[in-house]
Amino acid sequence: MKVIVIGATGTIGKAVSEQLATRHEVIRVGNTNGQYHVDIADPASVEALFARVGKADAVVVAAGNVHFGPLSEITPQQLHIGLQHKLMGQVNVALAAQRHLNDGGSITLTSGIVGDEPIRYGVSATMVNAAVEGFIRAAAIELPRGLRINGISPSVLQESMEAYGPYFHGFEPVPATRVAQAYIKSVDGLHTGRVYHVW
Repeated sequence: MKVIVIGATGTIGKAVSEQLATRHEVIRVGNTNGQYHVDIADPASVEALFARVGKADAVVVAAGNVHFGPLSEITPQQLHIGLQHKLMGQVNVALAAQRHLNDGGSITLTSGIVGDEPIRYGVSATMVNAAVEGFIRAAAIELPRGLRINGISPSVLQESMEAYGPYFHGFEPVPATRVAQAYIKSVDGLHTGRVYHVW
């Protein structure tokens, strides 16, 4: 299969790309690095990416920015970061994928544990992750041509504990290689409308 991995240079995306590459052709895409570049918050950039890459069998999105900060100080502009990038960015990819993936292809998006287990300063991330998962469940019943869509909800990564550990007391960190297995399940499996928890 030909699989597009958006966010391929990040911690999760790199692990996913490496594991997929043992069996599939992987197209590594990043914001500024990778074989191709894309700004997922810009629908025109997403369309241009699919036009350059051509038909594919699967697309994985392991990218998306959100703002972390106290609710008492958060601004609409800061909330907009997550809404525009992690939520609508992934939705932009899914909408374009309907037209560019081969029949029976798959779309895999990324949410996160704070969608179910909120943390201090994570209101934007909780809001966005919950919305991503809602989109996945609803889109699964309408996608044409046998296309599938799933999501991955990872816990905090072991590799990220130095930076994010203070916000995740009591959470069990998981290695990126384990998280990558859930993406493999989504790409190579048969399910649709599922959110795989890696907690």
